[in-house]
Amino acid sequence: MEGGKVKLSIRDLESSQPRSRYHSPPMKRILLALFATASLSFAVDPPDTTGWQDLFAADLSNTVEPGKWELKDGILVAKDHDTLWTKDSYGDFILDLDFKVEKESNSGVFIRSGNIKDVLSALEIQVHDSADGSKYGMVAAIYDAMPPSKSMAKPVGEWNHFTITCKGPLVSVVFNGEEVINANLDNWPEAGKNPDGTPNKFKKALKDYARTGPIGLQGLHGKAQAPVYYRNLKIKVLE
Repeated sequence: MEGGKVKLSIRDLESSQPRSRYHSPPMKRILLALFATASLSFAVDPPDTTGWQDLFAADLSNTVEPGKWELKDGILVAKDHDTLWTKDSYGDFILDLDFKVEKESNSGVFIRSGNIKDVLSALEIQVHDSADGSKYGMVAAIYDAMPPSKSMAKPVGEWNHFTITCKGPLVSVVFNGEEVINANLDNWPEAGKNPDGTPNKFKKALKDYARTGPIGLQGLHGKAQAPVYYRNLKIKVLE
C-alpha cells in the first residue's frame, strides 16, 4: 500500500495463487482483467464541481444592458461593439471559458473593472486571431502590459480554452493547457510604464487598480468587426 492506494503487479497476483503444473492460460487472462479493473477504480476520481457557477444567466438577466449580445444553444456572440458586463463584482476567482475567433476578430475579457464606462480601468485578456502589431496585443496578453510567454492559439475557427485566475495582485492565464501569463500587479508601480521599461496606455499604476469589479466581454472590435464566439463560461469565487 502506498499513499492509501493498493499497488499490485501481475506477478504479485500470480504468486498469490497455488503453484500448479496445470495453471492454465485462461486464469492468467482473468488475472489481467482483474488487475486492469482495480487500477482504474483507484486512478479515476470524479471531477470537483464544488463552487462553480455559470458566469451569465441563460437570458442574460444578470448582465448590464445586454444590448445585442445573444446566447443561443450555449454559444454567446455579440452583434455590435458594446461590452457585456456582469452585474456582480468579482475579486479573487477562477474564470473558465472557451472562445472561437474568425479572421481579424478582436475581442477581450475584462476583469475587475473599476469603471465599466472606461475600459482602461480594467485589465483586458486579449482575444484575437493574431497580434495587433505588437506582442502586447497577442491573444492571451494582458493588453498593453504583459505578452504571453508563448503562442498557444489554435487555427481560426477552432475552439480555444482560457482559465483566468485572480488572487490578490496575482493574475494567471492558462491558454489551451499552458500557463502563458503569471503576473504580479505589484510589479507595475508606475503609471504608463511596464516593468521592462516599455510604455503603456494606463494613466494609473496597475498595482493601484481595483482588486474587485465586474467582468466583461468586449463586443465587435477592430476594422473588420468580425465576430467572436464564447461558450462554457464558468466562475468559481476564491475565499
